[in-house]
Amino acid sequence: MKFLKLLFFIIIGVLLSSCSTVFEDDFREQEISLEQVVSNYDLWYVDYHRTIGNGDIPFLSRAFTLSFLNGILYANNNITDIGFTGNGFGIDVGTYNTFSGVLEAIHDIDGSNDFEVTVTSSNEIRLYNYRQNVTYFLIGYQTNTFDYDQLFYENIEYFLQEYDAWGKTLTEGGVVNPFDEENYLQFTPENITTFYSSQDNFGTQVVDIKWSYVGGYEIYDVLGFQNRKILTLNYDGGDVEEFELSIVNDGKIRLYNVDSETTYDFEGRGYIQYLKGDTPKKSGKGTVRNSDRKRTKVKRQTKKRRGSLK
Repeated sequence: MKFLKLLFFIIIGVLLSSCSTVFEDDFREQEISLEQVVSNYDLWYVDYHRTIGNGDIPFLSRAFTLSFLNGILYANNNITDIGFTGNGFGIDVGTYNTFSGVLEAIHDIDGSNDFEVTVTSSNEIRLYNYRQNVTYFLIGYQTNTFDYDQLFYENIEYFLQEYDAWGKTLTEGGVVNPFDEENYLQFTPENITTFYSSQDNFGTQVVDIKWSYVGGYEIYDVLGFQNRKILTLNYDGGDVEEFELSIVNDGKIRLYNVDSETTYDFEGRGYIQYLKGDTPKKSGKGTVRNSDRKRTKVKRQTKKRRGSLK
C-alpha cells in the first residue's frame, strides 16, 4: 500500500514537471513567439521584491510596470497618475526586439540589455540578464483588470516619496496631542527610512518650509488587511508616533493616531515625475533629493490592527 502511494505521487510529480517544462519552453518551439508572449498583456508588473541576484538593470529597478507594444518599450516610473499616464502604459522609454528566445531592450538612457525569457505561468515571465547575473519577475495584466490599489500598498514607501511634501488638510476627533502641531511631512527618496516634519503655517510654499524635525520611519503590514498599513515615526528626540495609514487617492493619505484617536488627512504638494533616469520633470515647487530613484527590496514586519481608521 505504501509502495503504491509513493509510486502514484512520483508519477504525478513527473507529469507536473513535464507540463511545466513544456509550458516554459513553448515559445522557443515556435508554438507561440516571444513577441506574442511579451505583448500578450498590456502591463507587466515588475515584482521587484522577488528579484534574484546582486546585479542591477537601472530602467527595471525604477519601473513599476513595463509594456511591450509594437516594438516600443513603455514604463510607469511613478505610482501617482498610474493608469492615466500614456493611457495607462506610462512613458516611452525605448524600443525592444525579440529573437531566438532573447528579449533585447534598448533603453533611451541605459542602452541595450539582453534577457533570457522564461514563461513560468500563464501570466508570469522571468527575465534573466547574464551580464549582471540578475533575474526579474514580471506579472502580466490587462489595463482593465490591473489591481492599482495593490500596487499602491505594495510600494507605499515609494508613493510617499512622489511629493516634495505632504500638507495637513484635516484634523478630526481625538484628544489634543503634540502631533496636532505638525503641518507638513516629507519622505525622502534617497532611502526609505528618513522623514522630516514641520510646524510651519498652512499655506507655506514648499521651498520655504523649515524642516525642524527629523527621524526614521517604518511601515508595517496589518494582519488580515490588504488596504491598511501601520506607520511609525521615530523622532530623533525620542518621541514615537504610531498611525494606521490608508490611501484616499493618489494625492491624499489618511493617518489615524491610535493613541489619541485623531484622524489626519495630508495632501501631496509638489508632485515629482520620474522620467527615464535623467533629471525629473516636475510640477509644483521644490527640490529633488535623488533624481535617479531606484527601488530596493522591501521586507515588512506585520502587526495586528490597533486602531479603527475611518
